[in-house]
Amino acid sequence: MSPEMHGSTTSWSVYTVVALVVFAFIYLRGRYRLSKVRQSDANVWRASAFLSGELLLSAVVASPLAGLDHRWLTAHMVQHLVLMTLAAPLILLGEPAIMFLNSLPEHFDVATLSRFQRSAPIHRIWLMLTNPAFCWLAGTVCVIVWHVPSAFDLCLQSKVWHDFEQASFFAAGLLFWRPVVQPRPSIARWHRWFVPLYLFLATIPCDALSAFLTFCGRVVYPTYVFSPQLFNNSALRDQEVAGTMMWVWVTFAYLIPAVVITMQILSPADTPRQKLARAAWPRPAVRSQNGGEAEGL
Repeated sequence: MSPEMHGSTTSWSVYTVVALVVFAFIYLRGRYRLSKVRQSDANVWRASAFLSGELLLSAVVASPLAGLDHRWLTAHMVQHLVLMTLAAPLILLGEPAIMFLNSLPEHFDVATLSRFQRSAPIHRIWLMLTNPAFCWLAGTVCVIVWHVPSAFDLCLQSKVWHDFEQASFFAAGLLFWRPVVQPRPSIARWHRWFVPLYLFLATIPCDALSAFLTFCGRVVYPTYVFSPQLFNNSALRDQEVAGTMMWVWVTFAYLIPAVVITMQILSPADTPRQKLARAAWPRPAVRSQNGGEAEGL
């Protein structure tokens, strides 16, 4: 990476970390307000998941790993995998929408926001973005397109495209994992039995790509041929390690949640008491315009 690009990347990293700190403050403020109304909704583990996701994001853009992706394909692959399979689902598990709504100022007109969400254009866009088929395609297409050699090398040579690549991996991860995590407030579009199949099908294109990188026998991305390699490894060896790591990582990251969800589906049915408790589960409160508490959107 050129010194100019390294300096601009460092500057972008600082701005990203500052933004993550601001989002963490907003999230914790909403969680604090929610805990005063309904302690049961302000789960500690959800806050821990959200903050862990933000920590992983900062590690990708502001740690020494961020400067290694232009030298080693393995480091670049770790960035992609962390963004899509760790940071994105952890942030969704934190249910940020609920916490952000509860962090709004007391004088904020929640009703206006609700009407805006229900407007026809916004509603159509929301239906498309939350469609599981679209979410699956977003994650799959993002992985395939950015590993095309011409697109990959473009990101290695341009800071703007490199930043856009990282942002798209994270955004695609949020879309891909949303039907799996189903963070509140959300409504399941398909039956829960669909999720294991959804995750299994997602492993196929990733396995094909990782197998190609591992066994093709040639360097796919020429930029790494001229980069200094760790432990005097060759660029081809680096590519084989990256492909193998992607193969194993994606298999565990997708199939473990699929197994867990399958076990939950096959578990004994809820008792009448559990069903009654779930039916009576309240929606989280947000501040109304007059300073009182109102039901969440």
